[in-house]
Amino acid sequence: MLGRKVRWSALVVALTSAMLAGCTNTPQAPPTTEPPPQSLPATGLPQVTPQPQEMKRLGDDIPVRGTVEVVVDPLVDQPTRDLAVQVLTLAGASGVTVREPGAPADDSVLSIRIGDRNSPSVVKGLQELGYAAPAPLPPEGYVLAGRGGNRPILFIGASDAAGAYYGVQTLRQIASPGRISGVGIVDHPSMPLRGTVEGFYGPPWTHAERMDQLAFYGDVKMNTYIYAPKDDPYHREKWREPYPADELAQVQELIRQAQAHHVKFTFALSPGTSICYSDDADFRALLAKLQAVYDEGVRDFSVPLDDITYTRWNCPGDQAKYGQPSEGAAGKAQVDLLNRVQREFVDAHPGVAPLQFVPTEYSDVEDSAYKTAIRSALDPRVLVMWTGDGVIPRQITVSDARQAEKVWGRKLFLWDNYPVNDFDGSVGRVLLGPYDKREPGLSGQLVGGVSNPMNLAAASKVVVLGAADFAWNDAAFDPQRAWRAAAEYLAGKRAAGQAGLVADPATVDALMVFFDLEHMAPLPSGRPWLPQAPELARRIEEFRAGWERGDRAGAVRELRGYAQAIADAPEQIGKGAPADFAGDVKQWLTATELWGDALVATMDGLQARADGDEGRTFEHFTAARQFADRAKQIRTPPGEVRPQGQALVGDGVLDEFVEQAPGIR
Repeated sequence: MLGRKVRWSALVVALTSAMLAGCTNTPQAPPTTEPPPQSLPATGLPQVTPQPQEMKRLGDDIPVRGTVEVVVDPLVDQPTRDLAVQVLTLAGASGVTVREPGAPADDSVLSIRIGDRNSPSVVKGLQELGYAAPAPLPPEGYVLAGRGGNRPILFIGASDAAGAYYGVQTLRQIASPGRISGVGIVDHPSMPLRGTVEGFYGPPWTHAERMDQLAFYGDVKMNTYIYAPKDDPYHREKWREPYPADELAQVQELIRQAQAHHVKFTFALSPGTSICYSDDADFRALLAKLQAVYDEGVRDFSVPLDDITYTRWNCPGDQAKYGQPSEGAAGKAQVDLLNRVQREFVDAHPGVAPLQFVPTEYSDVEDSAYKTAIRSALDPRVLVMWTGDGVIPRQITVSDARQAEKVWGRKLFLWDNYPVNDFDGSVGRVLLGPYDKREPGLSGQLVGGVSNPMNLAAASKVVVLGAADFAWNDAAFDPQRAWRAAAEYLAGKRAAGQAGLVADPATVDALMVFFDLEHMAPLPSGRPWLPQAPELARRIEEFRAGWERGDRAGAVRELRGYAQAIADAPEQIGKGAPADFAGDVKQWLTATELWGDALVATMDGLQARADGDEGRTFEHFTAARQFADRAKQIRTPPGEVRPQGQALVGDGVLDEFVEQAPGIR
């Protein structure tokens, strides 16, 4: 209601935090009767992920104590208002008042203004801070400016509702207990579409995992989720059949969750295994399925026609209409289908975004009769997805994207098959390496990008956070920075409701040790496009060099310390990381502890050798072999990943060193 003041207590924040940050039991900020400090010294630039387009220091940090007032335009939706209350309470406010302009002000110590970038009060406030920002801002953009001192102020001006939400997500990251950084930020995404596609084979995500993922995408400013699990029968094999009522009810909940976090819930239907392109009844069945979810609020749709054959038709009518099966004939049939969906469904329904499409030839940059058929006749508004120069690409370059644009006759929408692990070359692996080998400048060549994650939803956040950082600002992207930011995000999520405010350093370090042991990313052949355990490999080389130059005690001491960190990492991760992440990687953590024990015993054996005690050397090497044998028996979780195999940890680096160490003299 216009002008109404709402006083939010810490108790309300605790009850709403599950939706906002995927956490519960938000701690109550302790009330204070002390007057707030008038100045807090600047503490440098905070880390914000995704990396903003521009950030600079404006002045002293802003103290957060006592009551805080948040003045919001109608542009600012309820989830954004709730998130602002949560962030400020966690930062130390004893109370937060949310009001709209024109309502009576209260006696709050700090007033924060969130609204339209072009509203007079926001423009005036930014001018007072001496911080210029472009007007208009690009879609989903925002400008944030604040400064402490005698009269602390903070403004967030946004181009739209999503921009306001993202501005408050940034506020979450520049806030720490008792203060908000006095910085100026101008920010907007480089890619219009940023997110994930649940497009893997094997067990689909659970409803709870999808709900959590959608909240996570809001945290990292992703705006797209494509529902396309290959093993959902109603998505692919039974595409004509309506979803059962209970599953449709879950879709309704997912749509609401997506909206709350400014994510486009994209419904994909994959009819290619059985559709008769020339049969109007099949076309009407497809439209009926789309209509059912449109009625529930979906406004983004995809028709994937990947992983099917064009060497046969599914009905005699298609051969009569399009001729003998061939790649060119398949392209023409698919164009007819997609153009009809665009004209008769998308164009006929208000608010629906352009149709998305995964072609049968979805990788490489070579021309073909199939691509020619698509290029020459597909409605130019349809977004075509592409996986790079291979199904699992070694890298994705601007040059390849330019060549693909020529072949397809349009800029493409990237379907990035990383960190997906549903193929034979990934047996035994959980992919926790950095988001790497994607070239800056791709934002100028692509309409967007989505990552295809693992069946292990929580574990996928490590790579997906990097993908979000890249899609938002590829020009400033640093794979290693984003990789560590993923560890910090996970280490902050365990403390209820405090993601972005608290990251336990010991958990961050343990996660980085563990991530290194799962750094390897394979091609379909199983060969790596990212190497395994580069940090451990570097330390082993340093050990060898020290041993060979005669500093044996020093060499053993250094590597043994890291070996102990490997052995201890699983326990620390179990205590400090989110339970869903630890549950996803339980088998790999068990194997890591055993491999760490094996490496510790190996180093003790080498120390005994340096001491000239071959009896103790033999005992330690025997223990190391026993630990290694036990580690090799740990297998990937049944029913969670496909295909099954040994849970691999630092393979080719850690295991080889343990095996070869007895021969070191």
